[in-house]
Amino acid sequence: MLDVVLVMIALATGGGGAGAERETLTLAPAETPAPVASSSSSSEEAPPPVTSSEDAPAALPYEAEPQVATGRFLTALEIKPIMGATRANWVAVREWDGQDLIYVTHIWSWRCGLVAMKLGVNGADPEDWPLPPCHEDTAQPNAMLESDGLPYRAFPLKSVETVTVELIYDDLTTERSTFNRQGVLMP
Repeated sequence: MLDVVLVMIALATGGGGAGAERETLTLAPAETPAPVASSSSSSEEAPPPVTSSEDAPAALPYEAEPQVATGRFLTALEIKPIMGATRANWVAVREWDGQDLIYVTHIWSWRCGLVAMKLGVNGADPEDWPLPPCHEDTAQPNAMLESDGLPYRAFPLKSVETVTVELIYDDLTTERSTFNRQGVLMP
């Protein structure tokens, strides 16, 4: 019950968290995107629409999945409100054993409504970070099993200044946020 109350509070307050910039983009296969609306507080205008097929992103190599509420948090319909409300928890940076570790544990915990996740460090274009499979044949499909691997990657100590995360939901909408080190650094 407390989880529901916290999600409702986060939704009511915008749920972003300090140090995060976000964009939401909806793509259908083989379409060019509309201008991206940013929720940042700057007074900049939205970028112009993509007009050249040269500049247009490639069609997503996925197909949209039916959006039927299962009660098991297996679709974008079910996890988008949670991911929006908990955006500040998508990633964490930890200094450990002479390295910066970037954790994506929170994203992996809600991966069943995603088809892909990409991550970029210090302004680099986000690159694919494979998601473990959704364990739909179990009572807890989002559970992380030992066979799923580790939900972090190592970088040189104090080298991570920003982390950009792009999530592609199974309805083919995309969300992208950039986090600064101080906003996601674990104590």
